[in-house]
Amino acid sequence: MSVPLISVVLPVYNGEPYIAAALESILRQDYGRFEVIALDDGSTDRSLSILQQYRKIDDRVRIISRENRGLVATLNEGIALARGDLIARMDADDISYPSRFSRQVALFTQQPQLAMSGTGIDQLLGNRVVRGQPNPIYQSGDWHILSLFFTIFLHSTVMFNRRVVPEDMLVYDAGYVHAEDFDLFRRIAREFPAAMIDDSLVAYRIHSDSVTSRHKRQMRRTHLKIVAENLERQSLNDDPGALLDIGADVTLDTVRRAADCILTLERKIAKQAAPVSSSYADGALCFFYFLYQLIADEQRPALTHEFLTRTGKWQFIRRRERYGLRSAILAPWLCRFSDEATRRADALARYYQSVPVKMVPPLQGLA
Repeated sequence: MSVPLISVVLPVYNGEPYIAAALESILRQDYGRFEVIALDDGSTDRSLSILQQYRKIDDRVRIISRENRGLVATLNEGIALARGDLIARMDADDISYPSRFSRQVALFTQQPQLAMSGTGIDQLLGNRVVRGQPNPIYQSGDWHILSLFFTIFLHSTVMFNRRVVPEDMLVYDAGYVHAEDFDLFRRIAREFPAAMIDDSLVAYRIHSDSVTSRHKRQMRRTHLKIVAENLERQSLNDDPGALLDIGADVTLDTVRRAADCILTLERKIAKQAAPVSSSYADGALCFFYFLYQLIADEQRPALTHEFLTRTGKWQFIRRRERYGLRSAILAPWLCRFSDEATRRADALARYYQSVPVKMVPPLQGLA
């Protein structure tokens, strides 16, 4: 086999229900110069057997199987084994559309100075695909600013350019468990250019067994740790401990301190010169939504009410959420009915959104 241009790092841990579809979506790419480094991280299901069957029919698939070491160690091992100039990430439960690699290779060819690129996504809900829409926040191109506040790319869409990113930088840090991608992206974007392909080239699978679903609390804590570090580095937060504290425990005190962090951030951003102030404002608003969701998930309306009141951002949430929260404060006994109505409305909206407007090509997994 010739030296591949792309090395696909594919970590697998108990991915039996989805790994065949994910691997087939890679092998069906319309760009053929790649290798797949499939790392079985001590799976206890049939993941390894499925990988071995694919290895028999396609020599582009390389398999590493050993005891469980965790995602960060597995990702770093895959990168160390990679032979390509470009490293593509792929999760074992997602789907890459056939033109993903060719589109990203074309982008790096046109802009060889790029360190990494991501793409838009669709959401895969069971056997239905919800089409994604381009997010205007990415039009500014100020990746070094946006990466202060959130994970700028979905992990399965990312491709790294090893000709630009130094070897010692292209390493995931185990100190940022379950948000290791956020940490790596911010470090790269701080020093090198990045780009987004707005079109959806990956279908991101939503299911209860995903890493995001199973480790949401720890992921949020690490996310807050990274944002706190970023804001402190740029002197944009007067109370760095506030973000760590609300990650540890959502209380009236930590909610108020987090709200004050948002207000301080906005005040300092207002002093920034245009046009970068706009990117800072976009990032700060995304971070506000992150905190809002974290607090709302506690299902303690008084805390959410306090956060919105203190930040002055009632207008940034949906009308029915505003109604439900205010009802919960004025008449707590109404809260149960309001919450149930909101859940039913959201479920209905998800159903109508999941019309298969952009279906993934049929995939034939191995039994």
